Amino acid sequence: MSNFNLVSVHPKLPMRNINTTKDFYIGKLGFTELADYGDYLILAKDSIEIHFFEFKGLDIYSNYGQVYIRTKDITGLCRALLDRNVRIHPNAPLETKPWGQQEFCLVDPDNNLITFGEPV
Repeated sequence: MSNFNLVSVHPKLPMRNINTTKDFYIGKLGFTELADYGDYLILAKDSIEIHFFEFKGLDIYSNYGQVYIRTKDITGLCRALLDRNVRIHPNAPLETKPWGQQEFCLVDPDNNLITFGEPV
């Protein structure tokens, strides 16, 4: 195998409506818009990017889109999201997992699972 470097990863998640996605990620999670191509959206926060592609026919009950975001001060993040009325997934509250991570999850309007984690 030739020498090469991987430098970053930008997950791509489905969205049904670009404005709904923007309202959630920008308005509630504090992301900023990098690009809006109408059917493709790029958002960023700190050192991460998430890309979204339009999927108008998405069945949210069959959507298994997921992304895991490592963070610092997960307790503060969880508290800040709750203060903004962001609903934490009822089956995934902030807790320490057996694999040495403190984690919590939420779902976006398209049922993409967003997990936040920090090493214990």
